[in-house]
Amino acid sequence: MCEQPCEDRLPRRTVLAGSGALAVAGALLPGVVFAEPAGAEPTGEQTRTVTGTLPPGVPDWHYLPVDVPRGVREIEVVYSYDRPQVPPGTRGNALDIGMFSPAGIQLGNERGFRGWSGGARDRFTISAGAATPGYLPGPIEPGRWHVILGPYTVAPQGLTYRVDITLRFGRPDPAFTPRPAPASAPARNRGRAWYRGDGHLHTVHSDGRRTPAELVAAARAAELDFIVSTEHNTSSAALQWGAHAVDDLLIVDGEEVTTRTGHWPAWNLPAGKWIDWRYRATDRREFRRFAEEVHRAGGLVVAAHPFTPCFGCSWGFGYQHADLVEVWNGPWTLDDEASVISWDGLLRGGTFRPAVGNSDAHNLDHVVGLPQNVVLADELTPRRLMDGFKAGRNWIAESAQVRLELTAAAGSRRAGIGERLRTDDAGLAVTIELTVAGVPGTAVRLLDQNGPQWIQPVDAGGAATVRWTTQARYSTWVRAEVRRPVPTATTPDTMVALTNPIFLDTP
Repeated sequence: MCEQPCEDRLPRRTVLAGSGALAVAGALLPGVVFAEPAGAEPTGEQTRTVTGTLPPGVPDWHYLPVDVPRGVREIEVVYSYDRPQVPPGTRGNALDIGMFSPAGIQLGNERGFRGWSGGARDRFTISAGAATPGYLPGPIEPGRWHVILGPYTVAPQGLTYRVDITLRFGRPDPAFTPRPAPASAPARNRGRAWYRGDGHLHTVHSDGRRTPAELVAAARAAELDFIVSTEHNTSSAALQWGAHAVDDLLIVDGEEVTTRTGHWPAWNLPAGKWIDWRYRATDRREFRRFAEEVHRAGGLVVAAHPFTPCFGCSWGFGYQHADLVEVWNGPWTLDDEASVISWDGLLRGGTFRPAVGNSDAHNLDHVVGLPQNVVLADELTPRRLMDGFKAGRNWIAESAQVRLELTAAAGSRRAGIGERLRTDDAGLAVTIELTVAGVPGTAVRLLDQNGPQWIQPVDAGGAATVRWTTQARYSTWVRAEVRRPVPTATTPDTMVALTNPIFLDTP
């Protein structure tokens, strides 16, 4: 309902059709129309309130049309919803929110997207010169805007919501000037080298608690060379990273595309590029479409935390269009173990999607760089880092104190992590050598497609060199793990380091 008069109230629909061949499924809610302001330069403000109830089983997305007249300087939206008690094991209410401009709500319409905060905050403002984190500053064009409501979960009693929309009139603020991150970090660029970075991080631009400046400070304290910015479903942070950039940390733009059936960080997006998330795993054509869009932009698709046991977080899209698999997310837990086992199964079946590990740090008590990637790149630039990841020249560590090198040698030929060692004879001896440091009280293991083949403890000094001999006829690939025999709340031990495989080939 509208608590103030809503002229020409808009009808409810169950499916929205986009212009041309594009469309987005969802429900169209009754909308509001604001009165045309008086005078050549209107001032003051108008507020409209909309309430309603969503029953269980509703579509994922609901669109509240807002007809905005001329002369608006700022839009403010405040929303709330009820949280009734539910029986144990029953999901309660959770409602996400965002905004689209008159440019349109069609699936993939970057021009129409103006922001998303999910359930992280209960209000936002947008003007020409500023916006709440998660939202994009820019002109307030007259026309039909849409508040998007996303019922994440709905209690058996239904979800009752209230949305207050306030338009403030007046001269527009000075235009916002984007400040994207620089494309290099000269103090860290060592040419062809192993670079450390965390590729799954959040700030106040989505549901994180760190400011961008605090995240940069935490990444430098973790001795990282680069980070990837992956806010949920929004590109707003990419327009401001330049204000926080330093010459000893490369900031790579990205987005965590957060769907209802899996999350996928898109790495190395052009500053300000937005990737749509309004589809499920059943819409495989849409996932493929947006994965290809990321690839055309020079980026990579990461299947994030495949077995995380939260609603909508586990991976449902399959791996055909993913480039990388995040097998280790934050402190080691049972779902990480499940991810490694599943990834190992892909390897055994002949499908190689390189493994990565990231902290997914949201809060101040989350350790940035636990875990971190150590990737071999020709130089510290976004493009070269992506080349290294795509090739699988990467291993994962719990901290910067962990050092590791894994090689395979046959005669004069030698290969490292993510590479192929080609031999002319399947029976030729292949020597696998693993060197570690900074891992006291652990055990190292070498694994091939048949499982663990060699396990050796590491003493209190924390350094060891392990050699094991195999043949290409016996091992199609070899990888390494370092584990600490200290249980977590859900696992019997703790991962310390994990490598991608070296492949052993014969003609």
